[in-house]
Amino acid sequence: MSVLQLPRLEGEPLHVAIRASLGPHLAATFIPKRVILLDREVLSRNGDFERIFIHEIFHFVWVRLGNPKRLSWETVILHETTQGELGWSAEWRKARLREKDKEERTRSWRHYVCESFCDTAAWLYAGIETHDEFTLAGRARARRMGWFREYIGSGPVSI
Repeated sequence: MSVLQLPRLEGEPLHVAIRASLGPHLAATFIPKRVILLDREVLSRNGDFERIFIHEIFHFVWVRLGNPKRLSWETVILHETTQGELGWSAEWRKARLREKDKEERTRSWRHYVCESFCDTAAWLYAGIETHDEFTLAGRARARRMGWFREYIGSGPVSI
């Protein structure tokens, strides 16, 4: 059961392929080429395909979101004081951040903000109630869900 219904997505087609192995990664996205590659391992664990596929789609949403909405998302993330995340992609980046990264909006900070957006979308739309990577506290989850309801809604969302 999804927390929210996936919004209508609009844009040129994406090419999606499953590969035997992507090395240490389960997915890779090439935005200019409109390509998503998935490691076949994502098919072996219940819910991973949906969660990871939606995460990768939302990289396309992120780049088309526009600066005001991206900065609004960043403000939500900036005010979180809790540990945990909604996916490994954001979790490991969050763990490596220094206070200076937030203050100076470094590349590391901006990458974390993007990954938190994509992991949150995966949590909201993948139809998975629980996962060992969903470790973010309830209040932070609620704020993120509120942001998605306000800024993404039911779409259309440009990819």
